[in-house]
Amino acid sequence: MRSHNCERLCKCTVCGTSFNQSSHLKSHLKIHNGEYFGEYPYKCSSWGKSFDQLSNLTPHMIIHNGERPYNCTICEKSFNRFSILKTHMSIHNGERPYQCTICEKSFNRFSILKTHMSIHNGKCPYECTICGKSFNWSSNLKTHMRVHNGECPYECTICGKSFIYPSTRKIHMRIHNGERPYKCSICGKSCSQSSNLKTHKRIHDGECPYKCSICGKSFNWSSNLKTHMKTHNDERPYKCTVGGKSFSHSSSIKTHMAIQNVDRPYKCTICGKSFSHSSRIKTHIRMHNGEDSYKCTICGKSFNWSSNLKTHMRIHNGACPYDCTICGKYFIYPSTLKIHMRIHSGERPYKCSICGKACSQSSNLKTHMRTHGGECPYKCSICGKSCSQSSNLKTHMRIHDGECSYKCTVCGKSFHQSSHLKSHLKIHNGEYQYKCSSWEKSFNRSNKENVHTNAKIMENPSSNNVSS
Repeated sequence: MRSHNCERLCKCTVCGTSFNQSSHLKSHLKIHNGEYFGEYPYKCSSWGKSFDQLSNLTPHMIIHNGERPYNCTICEKSFNRFSILKTHMSIHNGERPYQCTICEKSFNRFSILKTHMSIHNGKCPYECTICGKSFNWSSNLKTHMRVHNGECPYECTICGKSFIYPSTRKIHMRIHNGERPYKCSICGKSCSQSSNLKTHKRIHDGECPYKCSICGKSFNWSSNLKTHMKTHNDERPYKCTVGGKSFSHSSSIKTHMAIQNVDRPYKCTICGKSFSHSSRIKTHIRMHNGEDSYKCTICGKSFNWSSNLKTHMRIHNGACPYDCTICGKYFIYPSTLKIHMRIHSGERPYKCSICGKACSQSSNLKTHMRTHGGECPYKCSICGKSCSQSSNLKTHMRIHDGECSYKCTVCGKSFHQSSHLKSHLKIHNGEYQYKCSSWEKSFNRSNKENVHTNAKIMENPSSNNVSS
């Protein structure tokens, strides 16, 4: 009963410590009288550690022989000491008797509560003597020291690579066994790490938490932001040894070098096309089998590149990260901003080799070339009329369906084309741009001037011959 009601009947006359059993007091007195000259009679043959009682040595020896006689009846986990089993059982029954008086958080062990208290008082008693970093657990300091002494005790049994932490080795082993336990619930993609899955999910929800403080562009990877920042400070640490060209990212120079060396070891077995990267041939294969791994959850459109899906999501969420510094207009794509800037700079890099006309876009030049070649690929399905541009066919179709989208606000007359409305408005404001050189008659459209001139020639053909 003494052990239950915690009665302390046996008291040490030297230090005042009380015990509930005389045998415990007897063992304790050996410390004061130096009966064994600093050593206890029961000694461990492996470590040399001494104990004052045989009952204490026996549980200790279990550590060396690997015996775990105390089994948990719930999860069948084994322990070498009954006290550890007792503590473990609190996990199953939810018992947390040790509560923090500050934040009221509870723990199943007093030692964990003691360590937890260091968070509130800011005390981290275990400090690294090399870098000064502090820890609230001695085990954390011990593991941290491996960073300084280069100790990597956890070795991969397949490739021999060593790691500081067992958790890192566990993740590394998934490279060899192909294990990907973390699966995306949206597209089904599997990842080897939970952190990779978390980052992957940003593609679907459009989350880009890493923002550039200079241009405002956002990224879903911190490493992408770091690489992007090099474009602002013009940092290009990776230099080509052949042509001397510099790059801001290591992957860019790797791709560049493959082009320089014409090194394309990855060949497609279907079409024979070669690639410098294994990832690129993997993406290329999807074109043959019609596989699109990255699907938009809003409109259902599929893409074979995750970056394409990410860019596509801007259409739905309205993100326009590329803005014009002159007029402030925003764009989804950097290429669209580049084309827009030509409006301000007047740059027209695409020139017609026949008439010399310059265009700001390659697509505009392609359309222009049809005027020389007489190509009209867009044909009306009703009357058979052909047009050189799809926009012209669209305008032509309004004749058939009776659509007159452009209405005069003065007289209410409607037109198929905006240019016709523009010409019509000149009647109301008295603007006549085209003038006859003979009669001083004015017209609001050039084709009306041509009709007038032809009529004049028909009326007086001799005057036309004299003038010519």
